[in-house]
Amino acid sequence: MFETTVAGSLPKPIWLAEQERLWPAWRLEGAALEAAKLDATVLAVKLQEDAGIDIVSDGEQARVHFVHGFLANLDGIDFARKAVIGIRADRYKAEVPTVIGPIRRKGPVHLAEAGATRPHTRRKLKFTLPGPMTLADTIADEHYGDRVKLAQAFAAALNEEARDLAALGVDVVQFDEPAFNVYMREVVEWGIAALERAAQGLKCKTAVHICYGYGIKANIDWKGTLGEEWRQYEVTFPVIAKSTIDQVSLECRNSRVPIELLGLLKGKDVLVGAIDVASNVVESPEEVADTIRQASAYVAPERLFPCTNCGMAPMPWKTAYAKLAALVAGAALMRKRL
Repeated sequence: MFETTVAGSLPKPIWLAEQERLWPAWRLEGAALEAAKLDATVLAVKLQEDAGIDIVSDGEQARVHFVHGFLANLDGIDFARKAVIGIRADRYKAEVPTVIGPIRRKGPVHLAEAGATRPHTRRKLKFTLPGPMTLADTIADEHYGDRVKLAQAFAAALNEEARDLAALGVDVVQFDEPAFNVYMREVVEWGIAALERAAQGLKCKTAVHICYGYGIKANIDWKGTLGEEWRQYEVTFPVIAKSTIDQVSLECRNSRVPIELLGLLKGKDVLVGAIDVASNVVESPEEVADTIRQASAYVAPERLFPCTNCGMAPMPWKTAYAKLAALVAGAALMRKRL
C-alpha cells in the first residue's frame, strides 16, 4: 500500500552534465560519455533506494531530454534540418528536428540503460518513454502531413521499444504525455488510440504520465492563465478510464486540479503527485501525507502510488533527493495512520 515512485527524470551528477538545466550539455564525449551515462543510471537507482523509493527508475540519466533521447535512434528524422516551432499549442517555441521519411526504430534505444539497471536492484523498475502524441507535437513534419498518421508511426516504434524493455524485466513502462493536458479534443479523437497502440501487447504494467509540466518559467506562466480550478481533465479522464492503460500519473501537490476529479479514473492505479517540482522547498512528511490523504478519498489505498508531480531534471541535485526522502516519509506516515 502507498508504494512510492518517481514521475521520470532526476538531476544528473555534476561530472556528467550541466546542472539545473532542462537541456544540459554533456561534460564528456565518445566512449567516456557512454560509460558515464550508465554509471549515472546505476547511481540514480541506488540513490532512489537510499531515499526509500519502492518503484525506482533510470532517472533518464542517459538522455539529454525525454523526447529527443528517443528520437535520436529513429530512421526518418533529420537532426541537421532544424525548425523553430510552437509546441504544446504554442505555449513555447522550441528548435526541433524534422521528419523527412518513414519513422522506424533503427534498433534498441534505451536497452543499454535498462540492461545496466535491472541487475542492480531487486525493487520494481519503471522505465519512461515519450508518448506518441507528445512526440508528434515536438517535431517538424515534412513527410506524413497528418498528425494522426505521424503519431501512429511513433506509436509503432514505441511499442517495439516497450516490448524489448519488458522482456528485460522492466516492471512498468510509462508513456509521458504532457500533450494530453493541452489538446483535450484530440486526446479523445485519436490520442488515446495512439497511446494504446504504443502499449499494445505489453505484459508488464503500463502507465501514462499527464501533468502541467516541468517547473520552468514557460510552464509556470502558462499555469497562471488556467484559472482557479484546472478542470480540463474532466474531458479526458473518463476516456482514459476506459482505456487499456493500467496507471495514470498526475500532478496534485500545489496544483489547482480539483482532487475529486481523481474519482473519474475509477479502475486505474493513480500515481498521485505529492512533490512539487516547481519549488525548491522540500515538503514535510506531513504535507506529503496530507496530499495522499486527500487523494485517498477518491482512490482506493491499494491503487494509490505517491509520486512526484513531474520530472526533476532541472532541480538542484540535493534538493531532488531530499524531496524523494520526504515522499517516502509521508507515505510511511499515511501507512501508519491506516
